[in-house]
Amino acid sequence: MAEVLVYVDHVDGAVRKPTLELLTLARRIGDPVAVHLGPGAQEAAKVLGEYGATRVLAADAPEFADYLIVPKVDALQAAYATVSPAAVLVPSSAEGKEIAARLAVRVRSGLITDAVDLEAGEAGPVATQSVFAAAYTTKPRITKGTPVLTVKPNSAAPEPASAAGTVEELSVSFSEAATGTKVISRTPRESSGRPELTEAAIVVSGGRGLGGAENFPLIEALADSLGAAVGASRAAVDAGWYPHTHQVGQTGKTVSPQLYVAAGISGAIQHRAGMQTSKTIVAINKDAEAPVFDLVDYGVIGDLFQVLPQLTEEVIARKG
Repeated sequence: MAEVLVYVDHVDGAVRKPTLELLTLARRIGDPVAVHLGPGAQEAAKVLGEYGATRVLAADAPEFADYLIVPKVDALQAAYATVSPAAVLVPSSAEGKEIAARLAVRVRSGLITDAVDLEAGEAGPVATQSVFAAAYTTKPRITKGTPVLTVKPNSAAPEPASAAGTVEELSVSFSEAATGTKVISRTPRESSGRPELTEAAIVVSGGRGLGGAENFPLIEALADSLGAAVGASRAAVDAGWYPHTHQVGQTGKTVSPQLYVAAGISGAIQHRAGMQTSKTIVAINKDAEAPVFDLVDYGVIGDLFQVLPQLTEEVIARKG
């Protein structure tokens, strides 16, 4: 069976969930070969092997941490030349999409970004995308070169499938452009203890209906009871009620969780574009004519200031 390159997203060897999803999707079209850049490859290989990686091509060099993007593209291109894969899968983060785009240009191949599903086709992998502000679902296929695809988090449930996960050293020759942009400082992100918004299985978002920043603790309380991430509409972040890093929508972050709860959000097309691919959508709004109710699986017409505390209490009670 043909091999499929999977770029590993990790933090010091701790493999992140989107990579496990990619390994699951890769098995539909071939044998996954993971590409691990940076420290911790031996530890990561155990997890990667559990989810189907037949091999782990590993490279560690200071260039991956000291410079931006290009060293990683050089390494992925080296893996591409080593494997001659049937496809290349990369997590659909901001960094991942830039890596994938640069690789596609170098190997003269087509590129599909933000896929939400992947299946085998007679003429190559067929992706599923949500396009035009989530108004349409398309099934594109790359017709030139080796398909390079980025896949959104939560597009597939990670499924274990034991494989060898043998670690092999990847030889990388860095290009002149690799050292063109140097990282001169880093500031650790403040952790809220909640999941990363784009990777969370559950997201609870608040909008204009909250009336002010002082009421966002209602959203946070429900999110914490569910083990969820917190999101916000553009209206809420533009008003300064919540940080822009939590904005869900066409000009914010795109999420695709198993459960999306929208409280006090009207459901304008800009917001819908960022969450319409969620598996189950619940809306809480006192306006029965709000556009969001055309989209949801479950709708609660009521005052969020009454509904949210009751819902949070019920979740906590059921959890014991």
